[in-house]
Amino acid sequence: MIALIQRVKQARVQVAGHTVGEIGQGILVLLGVEKNDDEIKARKLSQKVMNYRIFSDQRGKMNLNVKQVEGELLIVSQFTLVADTQSGNRPSFSSAAPAELGEALYQYFTECCQTNGIPCQTGVFGADMQVSLLNDGPVTFQLQV
Repeated sequence: MIALIQRVKQARVQVAGHTVGEIGQGILVLLGVEKNDDEIKARKLSQKVMNYRIFSDQRGKMNLNVKQVEGELLIVSQFTLVADTQSGNRPSFSSAAPAELGEALYQYFTECCQTNGIPCQTGVFGADMQVSLLNDGPVTFQLQV
């Protein structure tokens, strides 16, 4: 399971011209689920995202997590994160989870974050989404479990 996280001042996801999720300060999470992932990995990755210290403290050091800054999460499924790009000019998605498993673990990941008191918005699993953001920094990390 892979999460590409971006510290944002704001982010929004739209489907067919309608906003389905929107946050202010927080983290945009692009989440890729692989076929060998399970709830244990989803819970572990959610904890890592929520506890990852990417927000500045009073001294300007990245020392605070999203909960400490009262931030939000916008969680968007993105199966292209798990693409194999090692060879050729076309990505392979053979390691991506089947849609049913991917959606279940995406939902479970979101629930894990919500139960820890972090406000969460989401995209629509499997939809053609347009994501816009104001990246803060920019600060972007890839987390994997």
